[in-house]
Amino acid sequence: MRIAIAGGGIGGLTLALALNRRDPGLDIDIFDSVPEFKPLGLGINLMPHAIRALDELGLRDQLAAVAVEAREFAFFTHHGQLVHREPCGLFAGYDYPHYSIHRGELHTILYRTVCERIGADHVHLNHRFTGLEQDDDQVRANFADDQGRAHETFTSDVLVGCDGINSGVRKTFYPDEGEPLFHGINMWRGVTRMKPFLTGASATRIGALFLSGKLAVYPIRNYTDGSGDQLVNWVAEAVTDEQSPCDWNARGNLDDFLPIFEDWTFDWLDCPKMLRGSDFVLSYPMVDRDPVDRWTFGRVTLLGDAAHPMYPRGGNGGAQAILDARALAQALDEGDDPRDALREYESVRLETVNRIVLTNRSAPPDKIIEVVEQRTSGERFDRIEDVISADEIKHIHEGYQRVAGFDKQSVAR
Repeated sequence: MRIAIAGGGIGGLTLALALNRRDPGLDIDIFDSVPEFKPLGLGINLMPHAIRALDELGLRDQLAAVAVEAREFAFFTHHGQLVHREPCGLFAGYDYPHYSIHRGELHTILYRTVCERIGADHVHLNHRFTGLEQDDDQVRANFADDQGRAHETFTSDVLVGCDGINSGVRKTFYPDEGEPLFHGINMWRGVTRMKPFLTGASATRIGALFLSGKLAVYPIRNYTDGSGDQLVNWVAEAVTDEQSPCDWNARGNLDDFLPIFEDWTFDWLDCPKMLRGSDFVLSYPMVDRDPVDRWTFGRVTLLGDAAHPMYPRGGNGGAQAILDARALAQALDEGDDPRDALREYESVRLETVNRIVLTNRSAPPDKIIEVVEQRTSGERFDRIEDVISADEIKHIHEGYQRVAGFDKQSVAR
């Protein structure tokens, strides 16, 4: 069987490896629009459900060598007051760890492993998807270089669109969908070299959007140069009418958001100092798309952000693409007709992931902080138990884990 993958990001590369693991004889080709491979991006959290899938591909040791193994989730108000903290990954009794990692290093591991196992000649860069045709027997995909010059048409048994939130493959079947949906929230992202805070392995969320803004902060690399420093990833969010470009590598301006966090100086973290110390600032709008009821069309299907673009919260953008890849590889391996296999993959994944898309809009992982900030009207509290009970915190937190599929029972299954 010959399989074409449009898009060489986390989802596309993981799919190639998952397919190869199940059947090394498959003919797999990956096409990406970038002229050359560059390990871009900032931090990403890989929860135990994603690590289980990557561990099956034999990547766990490589990830462990460059990631920070997270020890806990920690939630704070914008005053720096602790709302809740609990262990995560192996420290919470899972069979798999929670890794916080630089996205570029994750991408490099996937890319390097694809080249080793499948062959660098099966990764076609400077190939932007431009269109497709299909019949009962095959699908023909067209690509062009960055100058608009057409490449030779590629014929395969299956085409998988892994080409992101602005997917050209998706546009083939949803031509009138328009631009991604902007909901009035902007993100600014950066990385700062600094001394460890809290446990040195805390996935931390601070503040609530309805008051002013919020931060997600977590280390993604430990330095071994004797300095004791870490590379700490941070994401600042604020409500705004101005939408940044829908480009993960668009530069941002510190002055646009620093005033929101200027007085967020706590005994455990100096937020404005961290923001000012960033190597650079990137800006990206909080966008997604409304869920659709179909990803598969004959011999073509969608995966990752091409299928279900969502708010990048809880590590679910990358994680769900990884889980898509696992499910699709299994369906193609166990099915006789590729078209039936693509429909089976869709039936397994579509409803689950569409629910996550909507949950990330209305009840993200930091919902606990919003509840507390609302009940206290943004004021300090004396005892967190007087504001929210341990049972309610557990209900909110575990509810999101079940929806996203990284509660202990789901990971074990």
